[in-house]
Amino acid sequence: MNGLNKPSILAAALFFLGLSLAGPGKSGQKASLITLAWQDNFLTIHHPSIPGGKIETWYLEAYCRPESTNRVWNKTLIGHKTKLIDISDDKTQLRLRCTLEDGVTVDHVIRAIANVVSFELIATNKTSEVSQAHWAQPCTRVGPFTGTGPSETENKYAYLAKSFIFQDSDDKPDFMPTSDWSLKARYTPGQVWCPNHVPRADVNPRPLHPKPPHLGLIGCVSKDDKWILALAWEPYQELFQGVIRCLHSDFRIGGLAPGESKRIRGRIYLMPNDFPSLLASYRRDFPEHTR
Repeated sequence: MNGLNKPSILAAALFFLGLSLAGPGKSGQKASLITLAWQDNFLTIHHPSIPGGKIETWYLEAYCRPESTNRVWNKTLIGHKTKLIDISDDKTQLRLRCTLEDGVTVDHVIRAIANVVSFELIATNKTSEVSQAHWAQPCTRVGPFTGTGPSETENKYAYLAKSFIFQDSDDKPDFMPTSDWSLKARYTPGQVWCPNHVPRADVNPRPLHPKPPHLGLIGCVSKDDKWILALAWEPYQELFQGVIRCLHSDFRIGGLAPGESKRIRGRIYLMPNDFPSLLASYRRDFPEHTR
């Protein structure tokens, strides 16, 4: 992830303004059945055909400091507030701004296009101090989608059997719990996969899998087995199977020098259950993950 100089910051700001003003169809993209809403720190993705009719993501759960793997969680957190800037009339795109307690701002443009929700972020440190904002957590709740929500089962971890990553060096999804499942950490249960580009001391203080993920993609299959939900970011900090019927692809910031800005992008795929199609879309959107 590269820092941006001042002309680049201006160009990025104009780019985000253009995204927010572009109407549906002007980009040549296919129309989407997906609509979006954001309220009380939850991003809701509505789709008329999926089990439960919607996907909720705690957006965002947390911004985090480094050296987090073996530290008390509340000492890792950087406080923040999120504000809805605007939402389009057709509810297919919205803008948010997060303001961190250290003065960093993160601008988010979120768009629904066909079977994808895209995220384009710029994190900016306008202060004179180095920011320790190294990563952040969007927390996607998958209970109703997988048929394992609180109204359907008391087993908080029934959703694991419907959840997957790509752990082994092939294109076959590895459903959870995967081989070499880790059980020990400061906090349990859960499972964290740390990619090679991130220090293993800088991730969630939950059980850390001994292997890095093969692909930076985590997801689940719907209750009726007709749909796939999958999450990816670039850069990404970790993949995480959480403890509130949730899955995470947590994005990486990597800290910010005074005056520095960084770009981050993400995708939530919500598509028919066809893993080759999912992987084709993922590889097109994230070529960095397969080099």
